[in-house]
Amino acid sequence: MPNSPKLSRRSGDPGGEDSFAFRGSDVLLQAWRDGLRPDPALTVSEWADQHRMLSSRASAEPGRYRTARTPYMRDIMDALSPTNPVQRVVFMKAAQVGATEAGCCFIGFVIHHAPGPMLCVQPTVEMAKRASRQRIDPLIEESPAIRDRVKPARSRDAGNTMLSKDFPGGTLVLTGANSAVGLRSMPARYLFLDEVDAYPASADDEGDPVGLAEARSLTFAHRRKVFLASTPTIRGMSRIEREYEASDQRRFFVPCPHCGTMQWLKFERLRWDKGRPETVRYHCEACEQEIAEHHKGAMLAAGVWRATATGTDPGTIGFHISALYSPPGWQSWRDIVRLWEAAQGNDDALRVFKNTVLGETWTESGEAPDWQRLYDRRETWANGSVPEGALFLTAGADVQKDRVEIDVWAWGRNLESWLVDHIVIDGGPEKAETWTALEQVLAKTWQHANGAALKIARLAIDSGYESSAVYTWGRRVGVGQVSPIKGVEGFNRSSPVSGPTFVDATEGGKKVRRGARLWTVAVSTFKSETYRYLRLERPTDEELAEGIRFPAGTVHLPSWSDSEWCKQFVAEQLVTVKNRRGFSKLEWQKLRERNEALDCRVYARAAAWIVGADRWSEAKWRDLEKQVAATDFASASDPEAGQIRRIARRPRRIIKFSGLN
Repeated sequence: MPNSPKLSRRSGDPGGEDSFAFRGSDVLLQAWRDGLRPDPALTVSEWADQHRMLSSRASAEPGRYRTARTPYMRDIMDALSPTNPVQRVVFMKAAQVGATEAGCCFIGFVIHHAPGPMLCVQPTVEMAKRASRQRIDPLIEESPAIRDRVKPARSRDAGNTMLSKDFPGGTLVLTGANSAVGLRSMPARYLFLDEVDAYPASADDEGDPVGLAEARSLTFAHRRKVFLASTPTIRGMSRIEREYEASDQRRFFVPCPHCGTMQWLKFERLRWDKGRPETVRYHCEACEQEIAEHHKGAMLAAGVWRATATGTDPGTIGFHISALYSPPGWQSWRDIVRLWEAAQGNDDALRVFKNTVLGETWTESGEAPDWQRLYDRRETWANGSVPEGALFLTAGADVQKDRVEIDVWAWGRNLESWLVDHIVIDGGPEKAETWTALEQVLAKTWQHANGAALKIARLAIDSGYESSAVYTWGRRVGVGQVSPIKGVEGFNRSSPVSGPTFVDATEGGKKVRRGARLWTVAVSTFKSETYRYLRLERPTDEELAEGIRFPAGTVHLPSWSDSEWCKQFVAEQLVTVKNRRGFSKLEWQKLRERNEALDCRVYARAAAWIVGADRWSEAKWRDLEKQVAATDFASASDPEAGQIRRIARRPRRIIKFSGLN
């Protein structure tokens, strides 16, 4: 062995050649020999079965990890092994089917057997910190094979921090998709992109987070491994669906216990007696025999993944699975049926069911309702311009070149709404008179059916045209009643309004040290919501007389709204278009030129979100009802509940809401 260490004989002669000998020579030689021995040729799933331990902090089933518990995860994990030629693995799935644990097994395998730089991306930096505490730390602490390879966490040791874990030969960095700095922080051979459909459209305005992250791995060429996993969201907007449809679209085929026919499980094949989820059974698509749930364990063990399409990239493979495959003891078919029945009649609940249970995208219904139908069912409410049931007002203002259009909407429980006024201020934003007139709108009151006088709780004004003028006016009036907004495309149901952020503005050529507060609104979310509310079936006059209430979200239009306004209200529709790469996306397109009524509705709806109507407790709603129905003025001690004050020599009560959150 010409490259072996040269070791001398030990003797008592201090001046001889062997004076350079040391007592650790045997240990050094053995370590050198161990280095020549190749690592066991394990796949990720084999490594997990041998070395992975689950903590009670991170798993409902603590103890040794068993791939056999979720057999459908074996091929997915093994595709992430260095011996597999695949570079990108796409997993579109239901919630809680084991995808994140598979990603943790991937991380543990890299630390132990294939070290290199690795990037784990969560939707936000805060979620990355949570994943570090709840997933990564238990993975390291409970698995002896990797525990000693990661430095223990110490306050002064940068080798093991919340978002960075060093190990021999590599490092694991956790970051959020909302941080462009984190996404471009280092080259990465391995990527774990978790819940990609929850990523923002752009990371700090620097581009698609998935694209930024994948650019980190390109220098590793064929040696890179990218794992994209997510529950899907909205069709045309879903990243994971787009990636899956470009792949070979693998499905997990399981055998029928009666005839042996291989098939992938579909929700449509479940049968049950209505209202009795416990009677559910699956019907084989070949022999139509009933399959009970106790067969599922054996079916999963005998299942195989099969490609159902030809992928556009041979280096990418895609997998899809629903909660129908959840192993025994997890989500049962009975639970799935119960969720389905509970979701009927509620689009939001049905969307959650499709996304999290079936692992499929939700198709938004963006077809424009018939304006004539809206016109024909206009209503007349007496005793004031604000009807019974309405509790507060918001307004949306659309700034045009020669005018400002404002719609005032009243809101009640469950987002039931009434249009109470439409105002047009002649004059462009360059005229001081325009802004003076807009301030007069803020000071105006509208009479409630019970005699109270309501003021606008919040006015949201679009800043897309002449932004600096809008910011200047909003700053002068104050943040308590006015919110400049900026509309952005895309859907964001969890948080359709974000902010506020401070923006710089110029006033008379002088830089303002602190800009106005700007809110960002995902307009597609509120447009789709409005159209969904317009399609709700309404109770008949007889049902109303019997006490049947209007459905949640019902939109009421007054008799004075004309045909032009109704046409503007439904002036857009949601269509699916293809981009240059051939991927589908959803886009709102105009059916006619003027659409101010729809825009003002979206802005007023955003104002209702800003004041907190989507998050108020039952106690707050009751308090608002008491204030509107009060026969005497109320205390102003609670700014969140609103303020009622008496105006001298006027019989009406003035209700002014401020500070609502």
